Amino acid sequence: METEHRVYIGNSNNLSQIIDDEVELIVTSPPYPMIEMWDGLFSSLDPDIEIALDSGEGKEAFELMHQELSETWDEIERVLVDGGIACINIGDATRKVDDSFRVYQNHARVTEYFDEMGFEPLPDILWRKPTNSAAKFMGSGMLPPNAYATLEHEYLLVFRNGKDSRDFQSGTDVRYESAYFWEERNEWFPDVWEGITGTLQELENADEELRDRSAAYPVELPYRLINMYSAYGDTVLDPFWGTGTTSLAAMIAGRNSVGYELQEEFTNVFDSGVSEVKELAYDTVERRIRRHEEFVERGLENGKDFKYDAENYDFPVTTKQEKQLQLYTIDSVRQTENGYVVSHTPYNESGSIDADTSEAGADDTR
Repeated sequence: METEHRVYIGNSNNLSQIIDDEVELIVTSPPYPMIEMWDGLFSSLDPDIEIALDSGEGKEAFELMHQELSETWDEIERVLVDGGIACINIGDATRKVDDSFRVYQNHARVTEYFDEMGFEPLPDILWRKPTNSAAKFMGSGMLPPNAYATLEHEYLLVFRNGKDSRDFQSGTDVRYESAYFWEERNEWFPDVWEGITGTLQELENADEELRDRSAAYPVELPYRLINMYSAYGDTVLDPFWGTGTTSLAAMIAGRNSVGYELQEEFTNVFDSGVSEVKELAYDTVERRIRRHEEFVERGLENGKDFKYDAENYDFPVTTKQEKQLQLYTIDSVRQTENGYVVSHTPYNESGSIDADTSEAGADDTR
């Protein structure tokens, strides 16, 4: 199995390299309106935003920033198949503008716009991101009533394009091969995720502007979403690509990907991640297999009766839907004009990885 991973440098308000209905899944995290680190970016797209902020017009700046994001959301509606899923990671913002402190509800504004476009909102997920900062509490400290709750979570908003789910032919092998374990379903589908922490992006050789961009979501987050809402061979789009975490997760998960990014410098960060993707994919699959084997062992010790055997592995599974489950590792990676092509091979429990066989270190021809 081969997957293709394309990266385009440009504004995602024009996804001209993607044809209609080419994408099955969106996984992205846009710049958050009214977070100060993004003021410069938004103002470069619309100078009226800087004017509004300087004039103390927080609500107007908030709306103008979301109008910029909405141009990308319009393009998403065009390229996403009917029944395809869009997952938007976004956080709200707390900010004092013109001596008025308030929360700017980015998640509500995005949800409203997707609803207007005809997307069906599905249950969202709260990704809890605790902070240990001693200064995290806002307001008047111990004195009521002017202290404020701390925002320690972000939203994973989930939308379906249209009223109907995607059509799959009954018994389609790729869908059953793409199944996840029963116990993974129980871990991935609750509406609160904890224990997944964001990490600072390593931009040692980048300029100050790039170093300011931090707290990208960890690869585990898009990896889960890709497994939850797509099948092998599907195409995942990230219109706010950043350092390419979504594309990296798509490589590991055996999906195609497309990314759009304004700043070409970020591709260098992604290239360094690709150099380790074979090992990362192997470790990810190994961890999933070992965790399932531990789950089975505990179940057998507690008298659980597993009624089904996996067809591709030497262990039982809980449900009939898991029988054809097939995991893949990465055999090779080669660069292309617009990104990478990845060759995947079915994982077997006696498999091993030779990290030196990757071609990801070839000269960059992007």
